[in-house]
Amino acid sequence: MQGGWLERKFALSANRTTMRTEVLAGLTTFMTMAYIIFVNPSILKDAGMDFGAVMVATCLSSAAACLIMGLYANYPIALAPGMGINAFFAYTVVKAMGYSWQAALAAVFVDGVLTLLLLTMTGAREAIINSVPMSLKLSISAGIGLFLALIGLQNAGIVVPNPVTLVQLGDFSKPEVLLAAIGLVITGGLVVLRVRGALLLGIIATTLIGIPMGVTKTAGFRLVSLPPSLAPTFGAFVYGLKDVLTVGMITIVFTFIFVDLFDTVGTIIGVTSKAGMLDEKGRLPRANRALYSDTLGTVIGSILGTSCVTSYIESASGMAEGGRTGLTAVVVAILFILATFFAPLVGIVPAAATAPVLVIVGVFMIEPIMKIDFGDYLEAIPAFLALAMMPFTYSIAEGIIWGVLSYVILHAVARRFEKISVTMWILAAVCLLRFFVH
Repeated sequence: MQGGWLERKFALSANRTTMRTEVLAGLTTFMTMAYIIFVNPSILKDAGMDFGAVMVATCLSSAAACLIMGLYANYPIALAPGMGINAFFAYTVVKAMGYSWQAALAAVFVDGVLTLLLLTMTGAREAIINSVPMSLKLSISAGIGLFLALIGLQNAGIVVPNPVTLVQLGDFSKPEVLLAAIGLVITGGLVVLRVRGALLLGIIATTLIGIPMGVTKTAGFRLVSLPPSLAPTFGAFVYGLKDVLTVGMITIVFTFIFVDLFDTVGTIIGVTSKAGMLDEKGRLPRANRALYSDTLGTVIGSILGTSCVTSYIESASGMAEGGRTGLTAVVVAILFILATFFAPLVGIVPAAATAPVLVIVGVFMIEPIMKIDFGDYLEAIPAFLALAMMPFTYSIAEGIIWGVLSYVILHAVARRFEKISVTMWILAAVCLLRFFVH
């Protein structure tokens, strides 16, 4: 009976998938993004917030958004508080500009409500997704692949900062770097051999190898622990609402909306185009339902006590394992809820074990670049800028901005106005405005 309900709810057969595949995809996605459970509270702690409360808020807001995505939109896209925007929250809004963390949470709440009312319910974000030219859709997917690979190599310590050249090769005498390299070989080998669950098995194998190497920390390990109290952050945004109408805070709210909008749109376009979920016209079915998920996630997250919730590019790892329906997202949601009790178990998986998966997924994501006509410079230049600017600026949003602006400007220069939709003109204007309020 349960299997029949799952089939009807998620249309498993129609999407050429099975319950086993979807569960495996959910496990893989969760393992690649589980770092947020600890990284997000570590960042927001610097803003004066309680680490334990933020950790619980991170898990619960992620679970809520994933459930909405899975049950309402039926897409295998996982959501959680976004990286980058949480740093803006803590280090710019609170530490640099001097606002309280309660005021910053209030700004996130207003961002979510305004986005829900003005962009999602009006269909504006769906129009944006469907109006982006196919060449840009393909390049966004490839650019996210490069971005993921860079994050993976950085997390592994294989690529490190250099004050002169910006980046350089890491130190392989360090055990965590060596472990990541071993994990890359293991995971790549499993993929080449087409082993089912290759990415998840790679994470598990690398974590186990890391124990004798001293990278996987098991000292004082406990399997289960009670979740910390949510009281220090729950509903605290209310105390910051009085600050939202100040001139400086209006700019902050706009920044939250802008980054949230383009990160989400870019991620959804990128991962769904690679998974073949766009229709023959390059449009995403049920796009508005997918966009509701992160918007409601942001509202819920601000109430619980965390920064903006957004769609995660790590969802591509689950799709690479065959995840094609919302059941994948529901599995991720369940795992986030369980993580509040099994945080020590999730915490022993080192970055060196998940980093190789991000690099391999980067390989999967780069494939759509072959469908771009690089002989047509009107398509090639915007596509290349969108692709290149994501890893080079460490931002999906920046890649989209450069891609949209160059597409509109170059087509206008070439007098190919019929190729520029009204939505693209509006997007270009918004992108230009962004430079003035950066």
